[in-house]
Amino acid sequence: MKNFIFKFVEIHSLPKSCRLLKATEFAAVINLRYQASSDLIQIYAKPNGLAYARIGLIVSKRIERHAVKRNWIKRILRETFRKNRHNEYEHFKKMDWVIRLRRSIPQNDSIQLVNEAKLLMFQLQQCHG
Repeated sequence: MKNFIFKFVEIHSLPKSCRLLKATEFAAVINLRYQASSDLIQIYAKPNGLAYARIGLIVSKRIERHAVKRNWIKRILRETFRKNRHNEYEHFKKMDWVIRLRRSIPQNDSIQLVNEAKLLMFQLQQCHG
């Protein structure tokens, strides 16, 4: 009998409870008009009254034609959010975030996208506090 070695890999996923899923949830965050913009993205924020942060992503087909690239951008933004959602700031934990892509991103600008997302989210939570 062969010996099986099991590796326990930590799963890095974002629970469904941490995502904005309905159009009304997106609209509520966007209509508050509490936002910050950069060259690549625009971020909207709204206090949600929950003990955890939630995120919604808008990557339009008009801005990025290829589905593979749209999904790649969403993965990068979700991972950035996931790593920062256990932030030491209480305001971050109790907010809904909507991130909207403003223009197409070259494949080698993923670092700029992550940095802009972190900076804008930090600015918004500072203004809120």
